Amino acid sequence: MLYYLLLQLQGVYHGFHVFSYLTLRGVLSILTALVLSLGLGPIVISRLRQYKIGQMVRNDGPETHLSKQGTPTMGGALILLVVLLTTFLWSDLGNPMVWIAMLTTLAFGFVGFIDDWRKLRRKNSKGLSARGKYGLQSLFAIAAATALYFWGQGSLPHSLIVPFVPHVLIPLGIGFIVFSYFVIVGTSNAVNLTDGLDGLAIVPTVMVAGALGIFSYVAGNAVFANYLEVPFVPGAGQLIIFCGALVGAGLGFLWFNTYPAEVFMGDTGALALGAALAIVAIVARQELVLVIMGGVFVVETLSVMIQVASFRLTGKRVFRMAPLHHHYEKKGWPEPRVAVRFWIITVILVLIGLSSLKIR
Repeated sequence: MLYYLLLQLQGVYHGFHVFSYLTLRGVLSILTALVLSLGLGPIVISRLRQYKIGQMVRNDGPETHLSKQGTPTMGGALILLVVLLTTFLWSDLGNPMVWIAMLTTLAFGFVGFIDDWRKLRRKNSKGLSARGKYGLQSLFAIAAATALYFWGQGSLPHSLIVPFVPHVLIPLGIGFIVFSYFVIVGTSNAVNLTDGLDGLAIVPTVMVAGALGIFSYVAGNAVFANYLEVPFVPGAGQLIIFCGALVGAGLGFLWFNTYPAEVFMGDTGALALGAALAIVAIVARQELVLVIMGGVFVVETLSVMIQVASFRLTGKRVFRMAPLHHHYEKKGWPEPRVAVRFWIITVILVLIGLSSLKIR
């Protein structure tokens, strides 16, 4: 909305033309979201405390987590509010991909909100049933994947890119919907599983969102897309604003979520952020690169799957506790050490992912 106002002011002063540049608005979206998060954060945390919306801690978890009981949760609502508001301010709202990204993020945030709310009402760490949560996620993921398939006809390629391998495109056809569905649901749950330590999930999310912003900008620029030999997706560049909002809101949230956390994002934030990353990756046709850059999310998810499969088949556990970050806590690693080392790994993986733009 602010974007449209500034464009109208070009007739008054030609200098306002600079706001038509995506790169500038991408930077402004980061700064806007950061300022909003830092400004609204204390208010939101105060309200969460006032209404006693506190974290429910698992009894079988690491003993160090018992002190987290009652810490304000559902702080993901702050992230969602800031991301949506910032995107409204700086994006071209005539772009359907922007709306798909925002609505999908909001929808998955709604699923997370229901889950968090049920945990609070029942006074335990169990919220929505697995079937109920997966059913709602599936509904919204199918809707988003279908929208991208039909609204993107003629502009959004329906082929899978293999990173680091030149000229390899795997046609998906109608299978694009099925594939996108798994990417959205899988990424959403992967981020949610990773969100178990102070700052652990939000920092990788910020890093991956920033990298995906670059990918979306390249995909939406005909010259860059042709030079780097990636599919040209008209309008994809607008998602750099959305990614910038994710980065700014995430950094602002980290201010309050860093160890020892004043607030947790809860499923409200984690499920939504995972879906947001997935949507951008699908539009930019970088789903496999998302797997690389989000390697921490992938490994955390695999650790849970391996743990469950091993226990059911052999009665033994591979890890001391799953997801993986709890395994290292059980080994005696301090919480900040686990989080920071996972952050460092994410930096490396994001750099590898970005290198796929040129190495092919």
